[in-house]
Amino acid sequence: MKLILSIYLLLSQGLFDDNKNDLIIEIEKSLMATCCYSGTVYDHGNKEMENNIAQMVSSGKSRKEIISFYTEQYGERVLAIPKREGFNLLAWIAPMLIGILGISIITIYVNSKNEEIQTTSIKEDEKIPFNEKIETELQSLDK
Repeated sequence: MKLILSIYLLLSQGLFDDNKNDLIIEIEKSLMATCCYSGTVYDHGNKEMENNIAQMVSSGKSRKEIISFYTEQYGERVLAIPKREGFNLLAWIAPMLIGILGISIITIYVNSKNEEIQTTSIKEDEKIPFNEKIETELQSLDK
């Protein structure tokens, strides 16, 4: 019985560590590296933030608590994905509106070009100025 209990504890500890590692990675992907804001902590490799996040997770803090800690310290700029509220909502809606506007403009442009294209046909009885001269010059070039 003790053997089964010890095996269970070892396995559950390993699963718990995996959950912690997944949480750390998730938080690192949610925060921008504060040294230069050129990428997320996960991509950039900011060791100081990585260590702080790992320490907070191991002390039992939740994802929300850690993200709010960094947001209070550095402002919303530290978030990799802006919150969907207030002015930030524009960052979520603007690309869709620009896409719809672009598709509409292209559709209107293509439809207007189709209406403008007209075929010109020359009737047999219409007289083209210098037609005979053009024909003779073309025939002389063929020779």
